[in-house]
Amino acid sequence: MYSIIDIESNGAGYRKESIIEVAIFRYDGHTITDQFISLVNPESEITPFVQKLTKITSKMVKTAPRFHEIAKRIIEITEGTTLVGHNIDFDYRMLRQSFKRLGYDFEINTLDTIPLAQKLIPNEASYSLGKLCKSIGIPLIEEHRASGDARATLELFKLLKTKDNSKEIIQQHREESNAKNYINKIKELTEDIPSERGFLYFQNASGAIIFEEYVDDLYKTSKKLFNSKSKKFADIQEEVEQINYELTGTDIIARLILLNKNKPKRQFLPYGLFFENDKFLVDKNSKHTEKPIIKFKNFSQGNKVRNYIKNDEELKDYNTLLEKISLKKRNEIWIGKGRNLGEKSFLILENGKLTAYGFYELYHQIQSKSKIDKLKVTVEKTTPEIINELKLSLLKKEYEILQLPEK
Repeated sequence: MYSIIDIESNGAGYRKESIIEVAIFRYDGHTITDQFISLVNPESEITPFVQKLTKITSKMVKTAPRFHEIAKRIIEITEGTTLVGHNIDFDYRMLRQSFKRLGYDFEINTLDTIPLAQKLIPNEASYSLGKLCKSIGIPLIEEHRASGDARATLELFKLLKTKDNSKEIIQQHREESNAKNYINKIKELTEDIPSERGFLYFQNASGAIIFEEYVDDLYKTSKKLFNSKSKKFADIQEEVEQINYELTGTDIIARLILLNKNKPKRQFLPYGLFFENDKFLVDKNSKHTEKPIIKFKNFSQGNKVRNYIKNDEELKDYNTLLEKISLKKRNEIWIGKGRNLGEKSFLILENGKLTAYGFYELYHQIQSKSKIDKLKVTVEKTTPEIINELKLSLLKKEYEILQLPEK
């Protein structure tokens, strides 16, 4: 039994995409026994490029079911089958990350028609679905729509099965896909790791941590470590059997966690914002004797902030800007991005000092001091880098700032 699938996404950044259309044909090797085709509300914007490519607009998906409303149907139609697609890695990743957001681990055997076509229909100029179908005479109606692409993939798969008289190639492909080789080990270990900042833990077969680091992008760092030719990582690459991670939300909270672990991560901030001749400028700190108003890791970051100030009538005034980023006498709770959907993070400032941080689910109420006290993690110390980051976040308006409740 096979499930022939095609998925269209909203075009968001890698691993942040959401499904906007899905088509699945359940195929028993002879006929279609079931099918499911639906637009999906991504609960986020569709990029202009994707709208132009697919002709699927934000208005079209506004009343479409959300993924959690069709998840059960997808499980039902794919159960007991091999998932088949043209570049199946994309479709399978989209399903896995969508189910992962619901707290469900979706796993299924997969089969990719691209390498099969390359073996059974050699010497083609292109193996993209559109060009390959045109070359071999398979009709492709509504290209770049899930139903059209899935139906064309089904017809291609039928042809490939017919050409594979001995069934050796399909069997071989299945064995290769499921083989416990190094490439598949990397794929299996990294396929669900998000592109978020956090703590990365590589563990061996017994669960012992053999590599631990705070990184800005968990997925990219994992792949980079696996692809490294350095002798430093050779033993880690060989020993690792599982990868775990801990999301941190904002960079400030990540640095606070590192401080609690007694592993502060130094941040090199060579550029600064200065006020000279009634103008704000970004320059290297080494060129100035006075301290910068705020520091940056590179010129580009500083220039973005300078332009932000330039376009804000209130912040153009030097004294007003200093007042805006001053932490003195602040008794506030700052609400920011959490580690995942449905969660928020918070920072607590008491008399101008950062004293605690924490996380809360959106259904929690944190309007009383007693509730906050139950959720908070006490901050024993800070660093100049953290103070600088707090001031920078004030300029960028990254937090919702509320007065700290007295009771």
